[in-house]
Amino acid sequence: MDKYLIVGLGNIGDEYDQTRHNTGFMVLDAFAKASNICFEDKRYGFVAETSLKGRKVLLLKPSTYMNLSGNAVRYWLNKENIDQQRLLVVSDDVALPLGAFRLKANGSNGGHNGLGHIQQLIGQQYARLRMGIGNDFPRGMQIDWVLGRYSQEELHTLKPSIDTAVEIIKSFVLAGIDVTMNQFNKMGKK
Repeated sequence: MDKYLIVGLGNIGDEYDQTRHNTGFMVLDAFAKASNICFEDKRYGFVAETSLKGRKVLLLKPSTYMNLSGNAVRYWLNKENIDQQRLLVVSDDVALPLGAFRLKANGSNGGHNGLGHIQQLIGQQYARLRMGIGNDFPRGMQIDWVLGRYSQEELHTLKPSIDTAVEIIKSFVLAGIDVTMNQFNKMGKK
């Protein structure tokens, strides 16, 4: 059976709940809810399993904290013997406006610490879905911004993109990265 690993990046703990840096977690939570599955506390992260048309889909929210996300990704790829071409990582991105998103087959980490650590351990050859969180912060205040909570208004703006991200994950599993990029990237521009 083909297996896929979908990773949402974030930080565990109530103090990080609904923060911009946890947008990856929020996408996976929405996917799990739509699929009627629950996360279980396992090694290096919270894991949920489902299948789409005979393909096994593993959702992973690393519990390693953002800067060590690669440990969880590498462990679950190896443990489940999943090909790196079937890995999709969902992260927040300050370079994109709130509600925008960009799907890429590979590339640099764009300065994102979570993606940076994954890249150190497994290289750049994996798909990533970057969710825009905007960058409406004063100079030097990026950390406060990314670790800040979304306002209700921002969550309202973000919700359609999270719903679309759930569809992107399904398409990635069923149709592959190229078809999915062609279909969704034009919708992700804000």
